[in-house]
Amino acid sequence: MACTEVKNGIIEDIIFRNKENGYTIAVFENEEEQFTAVGYLPFADAGRSYELTGTWKTHPVYGEQFDVSEAKEQLPVSTKGMENFLASGAVKGIGKKTAALIVKKFGMDTLRIMEEEPDRLSEVEGIGLKKAAAIGEAFKEKRAVAEVTLFLQKFDISAGCAIRLYKEYGEAAVDIVSQNPYQLVNDVYGIGFKKADAIAEKMGIDRNDEYRIQSGVRFTLNYYVGEGHTYVPQKLLCERAGQLMEVSTETVYENLVGMAFEGDIQIENLEGQNVVFLMPYFMAEQNVCKRLAAVNSASLKAIHADLDTLIRITENEKGLELSENQKFAVKSSLENGVSVITGGPGTGKTTIINAIMNILEHSGLKTAIAAPTGRAAKRITETSGYYASTIHRLLEYYYSESEDTMRFGKTQENPLDYEVVIVDEASMIDILLMNGLMNAVVPGTRLIFVGDSDQLPSVGAGNVLRDMIDSEVIYSVKLTEIFRQAKESLIVVNAHKINKGEYPECNGKDKDFFFLRKSGEKDMLDTIKDLCCRRLPSYFTDCDAMKDMQILTPVRKGLLGSINLNKELQAVLNPPNPELAEQKYGEKVFRVQDKVMQIKNNYQMAWKRLDDFTEGQGIFNGDVGFISHIDKEFNEIVVVFDDNKYVTYDVTQLDELELAYAVTVHKSQGSEFPIVIMPISWFPPVLATRNLLYTAVTRGKQAVVLVGSVNKMYAMVENNRITDRYTGLKARLKSLL
Repeated sequence: MACTEVKNGIIEDIIFRNKENGYTIAVFENEEEQFTAVGYLPFADAGRSYELTGTWKTHPVYGEQFDVSEAKEQLPVSTKGMENFLASGAVKGIGKKTAALIVKKFGMDTLRIMEEEPDRLSEVEGIGLKKAAAIGEAFKEKRAVAEVTLFLQKFDISAGCAIRLYKEYGEAAVDIVSQNPYQLVNDVYGIGFKKADAIAEKMGIDRNDEYRIQSGVRFTLNYYVGEGHTYVPQKLLCERAGQLMEVSTETVYENLVGMAFEGDIQIENLEGQNVVFLMPYFMAEQNVCKRLAAVNSASLKAIHADLDTLIRITENEKGLELSENQKFAVKSSLENGVSVITGGPGTGKTTIINAIMNILEHSGLKTAIAAPTGRAAKRITETSGYYASTIHRLLEYYYSESEDTMRFGKTQENPLDYEVVIVDEASMIDILLMNGLMNAVVPGTRLIFVGDSDQLPSVGAGNVLRDMIDSEVIYSVKLTEIFRQAKESLIVVNAHKINKGEYPECNGKDKDFFFLRKSGEKDMLDTIKDLCCRRLPSYFTDCDAMKDMQILTPVRKGLLGSINLNKELQAVLNPPNPELAEQKYGEKVFRVQDKVMQIKNNYQMAWKRLDDFTEGQGIFNGDVGFISHIDKEFNEIVVVFDDNKYVTYDVTQLDELELAYAVTVHKSQGSEFPIVIMPISWFPPVLATRNLLYTAVTRGKQAVVLVGSVNKMYAMVENNRITDRYTGLKARLKSLL
């Protein structure tokens, strides 16, 4: 067995360093020898001195190496060492010239000055007070981050993750991880229960520890929330959490009671069975139900004219000819406190919004239009001529540093100042966003939801639109008639066929819906790449493969999953180029011009527009943009999102970005694309469903191209399996009857 040794040395050269996890191969030198060391040395640079603990090992190719298990950075013991240390890039803002000037001025007292009296750095030529303060702050943070990172390496926590922990907890990171590693699951994006559990095991924490069991319960509940459920049946929760942690269901139940007593969760009897909510979702469902009931039953400000007359005026002014069902939808939406208008593509939902807006203008009622995503809001503005915002912007969202969460400026105490609120793409609204909206809408407001209830439900937890309709408490109108112009599009016709369980028509002359038969997944993949690079750009001459085409797929993994499709499409649409900078992050490579997507809500993320110099915060799950710049020196990536928002990511935030040449159908909700391409192969039955195919087809405007097996497409049409979500809103609304 190799003996552990302690060695001292100064880094002479860095042979290799993985910036993501800090793994480094470096040449060290001391007075007696020069040797190669390998191990986790985050922030290591030439000229810096370390005390290394480790063992010798022999690499079959590179020979003898010192395998580092622990590293402590040593401060310089000479002015020359001090100068080399500062010039190495160890402290942001200090280069070789500045390092020499600082050491010349302060000598061996330099590091104490930087830490305790940073303002005195302004005594050095070229350093002002502002820069002096920044250098002092950078030095203190660098030392603290290094200490945190080196401590956490013992528990296989990468440097990138350690930096996120430092940003979250500051210098308290070591204490927090030591006392309760399960706290990381709640606080740090990218650390799940299994990672925290592995850390806890290395620390010797008991498997029945209260922190562990409760964290496992929260993790299981959050897993179901991620699948769209607002609650989990108690029996199922105890079984799944018990399996996860390898403890008995009784142990889980005992902790459930304690968590309920502390207010972390809510146990409720709903429709004859005990169910468990995370508290925010329980509170949201209860409040949404109560507020919907209040708005629905309130007296409304009168429209001082006959609605039939106003509809005729609107038809004449706008050149419209509404069907009887459309007229009924317009009238019912203006006669009820809360109403729903639902229908598939081509049934005139946008026409109805335009008609309602015209009537409201004539009536002098102050109106707002909103949608769940920026793309959906932008589309409403373009098609209707009326300004639409995101729901978040309508509610004036902001990040609260004191509460470390997102908040809305519009609340029950400071409600929206509108007499009518129209919400489009309502199938995308999850229960938490609905809760924020309902808090800001006062009784007496007309609240009109427009959407397609046959699409996939929201990405977030809840099934709000469907629950409102199925409760039969909220007045709902379903549009079924496809209008003449829409009938000319096979995309529209086929969407309705699919929704009714009928097979779509394909490859009609001068039509917009195509099916390319391919037998194997490799052939499907090659065909999709050829469509993007050659066939479609030559057929649609104004088509931009990067901006106008979107590949949709049911799955993330596999040859035809979004992960591999993105890798393959990046290679042909934006291949490596010496003139295009790139940044590696794990298995992903980000390159200038790449199409990317934000995959989590980040309410703190700052953005600015260069055209009007406005600034704000908040980038949301599903936002798509393009990489405009990569700064290799500072490890930063700049992405331009819709509405010309420029956002800067540092390397520790790249887990929030994914390539977006291909996205899952779920992630495409609320968006429309000129051309949609979708592989049709064997996919898990839970995903290869009718409403997933329907949702994908309805994303395309100019053309839809399906590639693969016709029989698999038929099987999707026939698979009307809809995975029920555990949600309580429908039951709560029904109880009002």
